[in-house]
Amino acid sequence: MKKYLAIAGLIAVTVIWGGGFVASDIALESLRPFQIMAIRFLLASVLMGAASIRELKGIDFKEIRAGILMGCALFVGFAFQIVGLQYTTPSKNAFLTALNVVMVPFIAFLILKKKISMKSIAGAVMAIFGVGLLSLDQDLSLGIGDALTLVCAVGFAFQIFFTSEFVKKYRAVVLNFVQMLTAVLLSIVSLFLFGETEFHVTTQGWLSVLYLGVISTALCYLLQTASQKYVDETKAAIILSMESVFGTIFSILILHEQVTVRMICGCVIILAAVIVSNLADAQTAPEP
Repeated sequence: MKKYLAIAGLIAVTVIWGGGFVASDIALESLRPFQIMAIRFLLASVLMGAASIRELKGIDFKEIRAGILMGCALFVGFAFQIVGLQYTTPSKNAFLTALNVVMVPFIAFLILKKKISMKSIAGAVMAIFGVGLLSLDQDLSLGIGDALTLVCAVGFAFQIFFTSEFVKKYRAVVLNFVQMLTAVLLSIVSLFLFGETEFHVTTQGWLSVLYLGVISTALCYLLQTASQKYVDETKAAIILSMESVFGTIFSILILHEQVTVRMICGCVIILAAVIVSNLADAQTAPEP
């Protein structure tokens, strides 16, 4: 029963994250990228700090260092994602972000020398083809928004890799709090560096950023952590990749985004690449 509830919890996370692409697009109408990130991560840090206050008493340097690495990767992912969203559509942004799952095995190979399976390589080739269909113009050039989103996928891939490694050694609640605190500090520094200190926020902007901070970040990361106690990481990654599907659905329903046959084909291939890469991990994982 707990396993099915956990799966339902992960599906809920993907639905909420899918809505996050639309919320970010709406927030950008009255807020600058680093203003959104600063508010989002500040809210998440306060809520996660309250949730982990008892655990923080025994925090040590290794947990802090691990959380900082996760937070830096998370910041890179979100920064390039939301800046890229200014120059591309929410649906493209969602599917290109989903490529982070395909990248993780290659990061593990570079850092830990873990073997890359043929299915992971096949998934990567499929992903490249899908990106080409989804994002390349007729002259084979890549739009600035799509290029920035690909960098965002690299950031999220490192965040997944670091999380996978550190959660085995340290407390998840503490890691989450330090991660969010690092992200908010980097966001505030960037806010001043890029001169985004003047706020002119609409009601829709505030509602969107509240959704992003409270629900899409704090609630979802806590729900994801709790759910993954009962669902193995491979199945969890496949379920979470559906975020891109919900992102597209919400973009069509709420923002009335126009979707072409070519875009649909590219999205389907990218989603298939994500699933193939995770199935590869499932088959190479040792039996418990």
